[in-house]
Amino acid sequence: MSSQHTAFVGAVPENYDLYLRPLLFEPYAVDIAERVKVSDHALVLETACGTGIVSRHLRERLPKGARLVATDLNEAMLEYASRKFGVNSAIEFKQADATSLPFADASFEAVVCQFGFMFFPDKLAAMREAHRVLVPGGKLIFSVWDSI
Repeated sequence: MSSQHTAFVGAVPENYDLYLRPLLFEPYAVDIAERVKVSDHALVLETACGTGIVSRHLRERLPKGARLVATDLNEAMLEYASRKFGVNSAIEFKQADATSLPFADASFEAVVCQFGFMFFPDKLAAMREAHRVLVPGGKLIFSVWDSI
């Protein structure tokens, strides 16, 4: 496999979204988004957002006053995801490493991650970071298809 494919650049984000979204990710995206219950003016963080599959379902289900910050380490995936939403979508897309988040302590009411934790090279650091940025009593909602 070429490094272009392992780097998720070029046509990879579009193909990922076109072919893998309906087959592998969509049903789970609906499920995880339905599990996120936050207040009307919550700030929600999504890590490893990829092409924005979960982001779309979160935005549809979050209260209108809630803000969503969708992050990913991969710039090409993030760029692809951001193009799927309008400027008034109440989603901020930001490049970020889930193992070293660029956010203040106790910033988010919920942290959501679909299928990302099992790929983070330092899973414990990612869990610590999610905990650090959550407000007291905040929720970490994640899913994996393999052992964490």
